Amino acid sequence: MPGTSSRMLALLSLLQSRRDWPGQALAERLDVTARTVRRDVGRLRELGYSIAAIKGPDGGYRLAAGSELPPLLFDDEQAVAIAVALQSAPSSGVELDDAAARALTTVKQVMPSRLRHRIEGIRFTDTGSSARVDPKVLEAVSTAARDRRILRFDYGGDESGPPRRVEPHAVVARQGRWYLIGWDPEKADWRIFRLDRITPKFPGGAVFAPRPIPTGSAATFLAARMKGSDDGDAWPCYGELLIELPATGIAPWLGDGELEQVSDTACRVRVGSWSWAGLISWALRFDTPFTVLGPDAFRNSLAGFAARITAAAHADPRSTADA
Repeated sequence: MPGTSSRMLALLSLLQSRRDWPGQALAERLDVTARTVRRDVGRLRELGYSIAAIKGPDGGYRLAAGSELPPLLFDDEQAVAIAVALQSAPSSGVELDDAAARALTTVKQVMPSRLRHRIEGIRFTDTGSSARVDPKVLEAVSTAARDRRILRFDYGGDESGPPRRVEPHAVVARQGRWYLIGWDPEKADWRIFRLDRITPKFPGGAVFAPRPIPTGSAATFLAARMKGSDDGDAWPCYGELLIELPATGIAPWLGDGELEQVSDTACRVRVGSWSWAGLISWALRFDTPFTVLGPDAFRNSLAGFAARITAAAHADPRSTADA
């Protein structure tokens, strides 16, 4: 039979894994008697965990939300995951660096030495996002989206004009930045706002009826707009190229493209961009021979780019300076 502390940790982990647990099922999973389960549930309640008894033929237990934060129990892997996540706080784009550092110190203080050594061995520098969001702004905007209430806010530090009025539908995080996807009644269109530029006005506005987002979800809508599309998560232009490099030389810059290594020294790639010029620029970054495989519109654009590059190479910089 495991010790009391480890058994209580296992019991708590089971209670967190699903909504309801029959008492006998818990006893069998822990290899103890139903009476021992009842005693351990009582100990967890004394620690502050709200565990409700379920009535019925089998009886059972349910872990519910309590009025206060009880002592938290984690297994080894959970503790490591929490420590790594706290060190990664700058990447979240939310101004939580100081709170995360204090939380990590608190967690490490109560860790057994074996775990503390593992955590201290995981060291990395996270420069984070340059656009930081105030946690209060994130909470206010998220709450307005959840409650379907009109959000009034100043945008971009401009407080001279009237505040914006938007129906907030969702908050989305993307590449270290946070965005609000909302319907602007005055523009009669969907708009995207950066949370780091929003200053909410209180109190909250009237309740609004939600409307469907054009692409079906806020995440795909944001991805589509980032690619210059209104219909879906797709670039306006796609091209296929054969690049004379192994996969390891291309993959770090592939983004959302597709790659197939066709030989030890060459890869076929399919990438997207705003324009054909963007695709050529993407290929030229590798400073290695490449072949445009398609589509025809991409291939037909090459002659124009070649002429512009040749003209730039032969232009007299003195005449440009004089002008």
